[in-house]
Amino acid sequence: MRINNQQFINGEWVDSTSGETLDVINPATEEVLGTIAKGTKEDVDKAVEAAKNVYLDFRNTPVKERQELLDRIVTEYKKRKEDIIDAITDELGSPRELSEKTHYERGVIHFTEARDALDDFQFEEKRGESLVMKEAIGVSGLVTPWNFPTNQTSLKLAAAFAAGSPVVLKPSTETPFAAVILAEIFEAAGVPKGVFNLVNGEGKTVGDALSSHPDVRMMSFTGSGGSGAKIMENSSKDFKKVSFELGGKSPYIILDDVDVDEAAKSAVKLVFNNTGQVCTAATRTLIPESIKDEFLEKAKQYMADVKVGDPNNEGVEMGPLVSKDQFETVQEFIEKGIEEGAELYFGGTGKPEGLEKGFYVKPTIFTNVENSMTIAQEEIFGPVMSIITYKDLDEAIKIANDTKYGLAGYVMGQDKEQIKKIARSIEAGSIAINDHPGSSDLPFGGYKQSGIGREWGDYGIEEFLEVKAIKGYYA
Repeated sequence: MRINNQQFINGEWVDSTSGETLDVINPATEEVLGTIAKGTKEDVDKAVEAAKNVYLDFRNTPVKERQELLDRIVTEYKKRKEDIIDAITDELGSPRELSEKTHYERGVIHFTEARDALDDFQFEEKRGESLVMKEAIGVSGLVTPWNFPTNQTSLKLAAAFAAGSPVVLKPSTETPFAAVILAEIFEAAGVPKGVFNLVNGEGKTVGDALSSHPDVRMMSFTGSGGSGAKIMENSSKDFKKVSFELGGKSPYIILDDVDVDEAAKSAVKLVFNNTGQVCTAATRTLIPESIKDEFLEKAKQYMADVKVGDPNNEGVEMGPLVSKDQFETVQEFIEKGIEEGAELYFGGTGKPEGLEKGFYVKPTIFTNVENSMTIAQEEIFGPVMSIITYKDLDEAIKIANDTKYGLAGYVMGQDKEQIKKIARSIEAGSIAINDHPGSSDLPFGGYKQSGIGREWGDYGIEEFLEVKAIKGYYA
């Protein structure tokens, strides 16, 4: 049992004013994994006060000191590698290999990238006789999701520390233990008291209190559109700055000149990765009618080969969904797809054979999907692929953009001119060509209802800064 029934406020582990706890469930066993403190508005008030008290001091620390702090965090983070992998495997149900190579590694990457971004970051610029400067915005509230407990959390924390903004973090109640470990890492790394504060608890209490607090200047949130709307509503009352990443329904446009086997393998992986609980998942696969039969056969083969099971077992590629609620949500979407007339080509409702305990689902493929169907328009957050055919490039682009989301897009093919046209035409914040991984200093964020603002590297640091013009500074 993991027992972490305290909050981390002003550099100390303290009891929550509620005296109550919340259970955390292991999604692979459906049993209680541990407990965390059930936070209150009073806990948030104390955390914000601690951050506010050190704001000016932290904002004015030399850049070199902030870089040294990030270096120490990376050192301490690496010492806790096995603890982080264990926590994410237990609380998220992520296969151990994925917990290491994606979840753990992303934390290292983001803290390192923020440190490196400060090498060339210009906090001051001379314009004529005036000075333009960028300074930390102030106390920042961070609300992070359950699907990437280190990635989404570390990128926000690294950017805030690099900018000089103290923070109050509220992680997800489904996956809170990775954040607890981060707090311990910061304590060991010597993060100044008050610069980092952790308040565990429910969104309706802790999240609302944080986004409504008059001394919080900025809210950075990753999660669902509904929760984002509530945080925006709260933040608008005193005009807080907001940075949101709210999910997607990403298209994968496959051209007729591809190696069909390679394309199917890539498309399937982008659906089942992290059990489909990925905001950039390419869940709408757009293929030309000319390769439909061959692609379907190959996709079915690769989906059938996905090894689903206990995340602690060697060779497992896909673990359970994070919770009972998420399991039921995915089942409802699959049922909706069938009801609306899509052809269930592989998988379906229920649990995979032999996995009756745990929130496991079947990797699923729908074909003959119309883009107007619910499964093509709504973010399912499960391993469900919707295959849509197109007649020509213009139709493919039109289908790709016919969504309220715009977080990511993918294209595979050999014709460079067609590929470039598609990449420039898709309305999304990030486009990957032929599985190119990109680099960690590229901006990440979405168009339309996928969010506001950008994260990663120097773009992430910018979100935690205000711009000031001092006229006549050099006169």
